[in-house]
Amino acid sequence: MARYTGPACRLCRREGISICGHKKCAQTNRPFAPGQHGAGKRTKLSNYGIQLREKQKVKRLYGLLEKQFRLYYEKAAVSKGVTGTVLLQLLETRLDNVIYRSGFGTSRPQARQIVSHGMVFVNNRKVNIASYHVQQGDEVEVRVKDKSKKFIESNIECSKDRTIPEWLKVDAKNFKGMIERLPVREDIVFPIKEQLIVELYSK
Repeated sequence: MARYTGPACRLCRREGISICGHKKCAQTNRPFAPGQHGAGKRTKLSNYGIQLREKQKVKRLYGLLEKQFRLYYEKAAVSKGVTGTVLLQLLETRLDNVIYRSGFGTSRPQARQIVSHGMVFVNNRKVNIASYHVQQGDEVEVRVKDKSKKFIESNIECSKDRTIPEWLKVDAKNFKGMIERLPVREDIVFPIKEQLIVELYSK
């Protein structure tokens, strides 16, 4: 599967906000775009430019490429409900995001790796597809051997300051999580203006 393998904090600097999940993000010390002209005077963005940057920010936040992100938008557009809210709900219910939100991974790329290595079970069935969508009532469990147990425990310790969303019930001691309900717009605290993405794709 194609994925971005470059410097994570380069994307943070490009979007002007920390999206990598690292405690020591380069965007904090260098709050300007990467490249030799990054610290120079920048022109004011057009409406299209603002919409594009918002789309790029969300796409990079969840670690998706353009084709996959657009498919999510098209699915949200034909679903019942507000398109932007449905889009965010689809992104939030990805299995790799659930592992990250539960605190079993310190970042979404790491959570994706945990899933792809076959360590995650949904309703007692092994699932190694990061884009798998969980449903209300699903039980997600990380099953590890002795060598990997300390790794997951370390992730939980590193993520203890991160707030677990209300739609998730997590049993950190047993490496389990329960989807109590589907996420709503209020559950997503990261600054996202989804209407700009809808406007961009609606053109």
